[in-house]
Amino acid sequence: MLLKYAPIIEKGCCNFIIAFHFLRNCFALAHSIEQHIQQIFMAATAAKRLIVVDAFCLGRQGFSKTNAHLSKSHHLDVSVDAFEAHVNAAVSSESDLKPGYAPFCKHVFVKNDITSARVAALRITPENEALLKSGYEARNEKELPVLGRWFDAKDADAPVATFLDVILYSRDQIRKENEAMGVTAPSRCEEHDAPWGVVSVKPQDCDHELPMQPITMMRNALGRDQGGSGVELSRAAYAESVAFWKEYAVIK
Repeated sequence: MLLKYAPIIEKGCCNFIIAFHFLRNCFALAHSIEQHIQQIFMAATAAKRLIVVDAFCLGRQGFSKTNAHLSKSHHLDVSVDAFEAHVNAAVSSESDLKPGYAPFCKHVFVKNDITSARVAALRITPENEALLKSGYEARNEKELPVLGRWFDAKDADAPVATFLDVILYSRDQIRKENEAMGVTAPSRCEEHDAPWGVVSVKPQDCDHELPMQPITMMRNALGRDQGGSGVELSRAAYAESVAFWKEYAVIK
């Protein structure tokens, strides 16, 4: 009796196998298309970021594992791409940016789970004040040197930072300062069509802004052609800064 239906059963099994392989190939194709779309989306997201690292910050903070000459407070042992991805993942829109000292300045506070950077400032105590150093310094060859004081990183027992204060300037402000300093090359903001550029990263142990150093406020007030931002000095903000920085010094 079964032999009578054997051809039908055989044909049905063949059709089932063909259908199975067809569906399996369809699923594989769908998975491949989905992966391709994700890759395109990730590439487009990377190309169109809200925030990129500005060249000014790149020169000061390294962003690699090879800048051994930079102090542990300045050297960020992470690639630029990984850092930018980490910061952009922390903000969904410009409304997430925290206000800075001027309309063109913003902050993003992110957890420091991607670098081994140590906090960039240390409280001055009777035990370590003899280790303080001072001198005139500029952040690049075009800036006006100003007097500063600091601890050498080798003398400072600083802990690894728990947060990073990522300081941003608007694309337009970066362009204006570059023009004032004679920089003609397009900024990384312009190259990547990003509205905000990272100009500094401060490793610290709190998720809020620490006062700007008094001497930085003075440099800013001097104008863009001297390496500042052109923002007028605020007496109240300056007094707050002095109250903090007479108790602390940067590590470098």
